[in-house]
Amino acid sequence: MPVTAKLSQKFYEKFGDEITNELVEWFNAVDATYRADLRELNELNFSRFDAKLGERLAESDARWERRLAEFDVTWERRIAELHTQLKAELSTGLHGLETKLLRWMFGFWVSTLIGLGALFFRA
Repeated sequence: MPVTAKLSQKFYEKFGDEITNELVEWFNAVDATYRADLRELNELNFSRFDAKLGERLAESDARWERRLAEFDVTWERRIAELHTQLKAELSTGLHGLETKLLRWMFGFWVSTLIGLGALFFRA
């Protein structure tokens, strides 16, 4: 919204209406020119800012994607290690359980056979 320059009544009296009105129009023209130049400069700066912001966001996005890919690889490796470790521990644990069960079964059958043998030989 343009600001219209207005001069005092003394100015009009001293220089006359024609010169004073011409001066006022010149001030308004200069003001409009400066406003247009400022608008163009602001649009240019905003375009530069927008381009730079887009570039920086793209760089940031690429960095985050790289970090997430590294994180994903690290987690996959750790999960694979954990899987291998758990598989080995489970295998060892099951082998130990199998051995204990076999001992208990052997002890149960031996004591059962001794008991049965005692019953048969006693009779």
